[in-house]
Order: sequence, then C-alpha cells, then structure tokens
Amino acid sequence: MQFDKRLYAHLFNQCKGEERIKESKEAFKIKLFLKKGENSLLIAKHIMDLKPTKDQPQKLYWDYWAITVSYYAMLYAAKAAILFKGYEVSDHDAAQIALGHLLVPNQLEKEDLEILNQSYKIFEDEYVHYFEDAKTESHIARYVAIKTYTQRRLGEIFGNATKFTAKISLIVEE
Repeated sequence: MQFDKRLYAHLFNQCKGEERIKESKEAFKIKLFLKKGENSLLIAKHIMDLKPTKDQPQKLYWDYWAITVSYYAMLYAAKAAILFKGYEVSDHDAAQIALGHLLVPNQLEKEDLEILNQSYKIFEDEYVHYFEDAKTESHIARYVAIKTYTQRRLGEIFGNATKFTAKISLIVEE
C-alpha cells in the first residue's frame, strides 16, 4: 500500500483530538523505552533460538511469543521516537499513526538531512510498514487458535524489528 503522508497527518490530528496522542515533556522516558526495546529484542532472540525439550511446549508456541516480543521491541522503540518528538501515545494504532506523521520526512526534510550529511536519520515509510506488519502478526499470534510460522517469516519479523529499533536509536541518540 502506498504511504500517504497527508492521511497520517489527518489521523494524527484526529488522535490528538481524541487524546490518544498527547504532548509530553517527559524526555527522560526516551532512554527507558529504548532500553526496553533493545532488551525485548534480546529476549525474542533467546525465544527464537530455544530448542524445547519433550516436556516443554512445542516450538510453534515459542514462535508465537518470539513474534509478539519482537513487535513489542518495535513498540517500545516507537514510543521512544515519539517522545523524542514531544508526544506520547496511548495505544498501538496511535503509535503507528504518530510514527507515520512525526518521523517519515517529506521530500524537503529529506533533502535537508542529506545536505547536512544526516541521511542516516531518514526514517523511510518502510519502517512504518515493518511496524504495521509486526503488529498484525503479533495480533494473529495472540488471538488465532493456531497459525504456523516458517523460520524464514519468524526471522523476517525479528530482522525488521532489529532494523527498526536500530534506526530509532540513531535518530534519538544525538
């Protein structure tokens, strides 16, 4: 689906009106959310690498949690980035909306960052897609009776969570 910056701006203002997105000056939480995200990635990796014994749940059930924890790593990193921009969110959808509105630069902002040799700070719309994809898979893993994941798909979600968290760390740690 094509990224629509104007739609994200509209949804952002709507969420502000509903108080799902609020201004915040609690910047001290940025590092705390980043640390939570980074440690969640370590936990997800541990779960992914687990080789269950016969008296433990099947690997399939561990994979559900690896996906969910990978998504939460992204959510915590997103909360750090949103706080970096001066806002806090109250739910998962508002976090995605705030990411799209606050972090994905328009063409002029991209050019400014490139001129300043800070193109590494450009948060492409693909990162919003990574977040949305992980959010969807996490929801399925938690609420659908059974869904199997290939190791490739599990690795893709974890890899995207790792890239997402690393990109946000670059953006907020100046």
